[in-house]
Formats: sequence, structure tokens, C-alpha cells
Amino acid sequence: QVQLVESGGGLVQAGGSLRLSCAASTTTFRNYAMGWFRQAPGKEREFVAAINWSNTNTYYDDSVKGRFTISRDNAKMTAYLQMNSLKPEDTAVYYCAASPIFVMRITAYRYWGQGTQVTVSS
Repeated sequence: QVQLVESGGGLVQAGGSLRLSCAASTTTFRNYAMGWFRQAPGKEREFVAAINWSNTNTYYDDSVKGRFTISRDNAKMTAYLQMNSLKPEDTAVYYCAASPIFVMRITAYRYWGQGTQVTVSS
């Protein structure tokens, strides 16, 4: 079992930046791929980015590629999402999640945080 807690959300103007953090409670953190997902009001939860356990490979949704960067520090048991050049359409609740396999599909992620709100004003 993995317990995850997100932080770092807030309000920012379009073009600004935020860095989200996801702290894990288990020493087996290094055994999981980590993902970031987001859900806007009235919409399905969607994939944003993922990183494998060894911090050597990443996936990004096309909507954030070139603007967002996912990373992890296994010693600190923390995953990050650096968000630059934010757009109003990035507004959503952002969730981190852990998966035993390195994939994009949401059904592979078995452990989830509670989410952190990101609001981008126009």
C-alpha cells in the first residue's frame, strides 16, 4: 500500500508557473511508476504525465508536452510536476498516482492522492 499527498497547487495568471509535489509514505516508492492526472469540472480525469521507477523515462500528454516536466527523487520519496507557461485550460484538480507498471492508462494506477487545485486565470 502506498499513501500519497499532493501539494503546491494555487492560483496563477496565464503564462505563470507552479510546481506540484507528491509525497509518498512507503519505502517501496522506488518500485512504482508515478503519474500525474487532472480533472476539470464536468470532465473525465485525464492523463498528464508519468515517470518510471528508475527516473529514466517519461510520458506526456500532447497538451502539456514542452510545458510540463515530471521528475522524482526516490531518496525523498517524492514526485514532482513542474508546470510552466500555464494556460486557463490547465485549470483542474491535479492528482498524483502510483502504478506497478509504466503506462498511461488510468486503470493501471492503484494508489491515489487526494488532489490539489490548480487555477489559471485568463
